[in-house]
Amino acid sequence: MALDMHLLLVTPLEVVRRLFTLVGKSGFWKTLLFSFSRIVLGFLLAFALGCLLGVLSGKWPLLETLLWPYVITIKTVPVASFIIISLIFFSARQLSTFISFLMVFPVIYSNVLEGIRSTDKDLMEMAQVFRIGWWRRLGYIYLPHLKPFLFSACSVALGMSWKSGVAAEVIGVAAGSIGEKLYESKIYFLTEDLLAWTVVIVLVSVLFEKLFLQLMRAGFDRWEGR
Repeated sequence: MALDMHLLLVTPLEVVRRLFTLVGKSGFWKTLLFSFSRIVLGFLLAFALGCLLGVLSGKWPLLETLLWPYVITIKTVPVASFIIISLIFFSARQLSTFISFLMVFPVIYSNVLEGIRSTDKDLMEMAQVFRIGWWRRLGYIYLPHLKPFLFSACSVALGMSWKSGVAAEVIGVAAGSIGEKLYESKIYFLTEDLLAWTVVIVLVSVLFEKLFLQLMRAGFDRWEGR
């Protein structure tokens, strides 16, 4: 404001105006759908595989040992390194799905595994005494106990999937994506576009998180009330 240079940082009012202008354009919804579909796909794949392997690793410790080096590597290597390496094997349009999957998987897997491990030992002894099968244990003992672990994991992973997915689109300059719009904003010094698209990312991420957690909650309520 002191320098009277909106190029450095535009006002919130200008961002809102630009946001409404973008929403009125046909290309806005195509761009939003492009990024949304790919990032959400990556998250859902990681959620499904993380839950499956977390449960199986809880049953078979050997599988946990085999997966440990890969999970630790994904956790520790910077996301930018994965993005650049992945560009060798994937097209820019597929990159956000893979990177979202890669960043979310360890979070879901680790929380599910920890939930399986921390199950009440008294309940497990009872199940063993009454010779309850493993799959029935999963449904009646493990699943209710996993509920807080899954909700905690998803709260973290949902935001992480959007941050990593959009970062992949920016670095890969995926045509038709939100990441491409952010990259163009940087190239042409369009600060209002940069902040407007950032607002879009935050809003869509929060709305999807609320929707997904609500669906999970409804699923657990239906299962517990069966």
